[in-house]
Amino acid sequence: MKYYLLMAVMLLTSAAVWCQDWIKQYDNYDDFANGLALVSKAGKKGFVNKKGELVIPCVYEDAMHFNDGLAPVKKGGKWGFLDSTGKEVVALQYEDANTFSEGLAMVSKNGRYGYVDKTGQLAIPIAFDNAFCFSEGLAAVNKGGLWGFIDPGGKSVIPFKFNYATSFYQGAAKVLKGTKWLYIDKNGKESQIEN
Repeated sequence: MKYYLLMAVMLLTSAAVWCQDWIKQYDNYDDFANGLALVSKAGKKGFVNKKGELVIPCVYEDAMHFNDGLAPVKKGGKWGFLDSTGKEVVALQYEDANTFSEGLAMVSKNGRYGYVDKTGQLAIPIAFDNAFCFSEGLAAVNKGGLWGFIDPGGKSVIPFKFNYATSFYQGAAKVLKGTKWLYIDKNGKESQIEN
């Protein structure tokens, strides 16, 4: 038993030392997502695999984690999306972007927000003043200064009547109505927040 314990400790120690070798090459590194970790060097970002090999060069001004197989990256002041091989799947053309969630990603052009699918096609028109990622089948979006929720087809499901809204989590979203914070369910039914 002691032998196996000693071997496990040695393996963990050597793995930690091995990992630290490649980590030292970068200014920052983050957790792995979809088999790749976001790293930065000299103010530029790229991705390494679990062996520490640079798979996507550190040439991007900004980048976010891979989610649903794609990662948002920024170069030349514009955002787009890469697959895990570094191929540009969605052209670098947006002012802002967020990770894919439930098959769609929030993007922004000319100060307005909409959503693209994984092929780069506009799935929901860029027509909102602000927007969050899809969560539990709905996305909080702002139009005309008020927040509401849309489905993946872009249809309004919960009316634009809130001063602020958060994404759904475990069947509820926190919203601000006037000066009062409430919870709503996916049908828009409101309930008080208990202190």
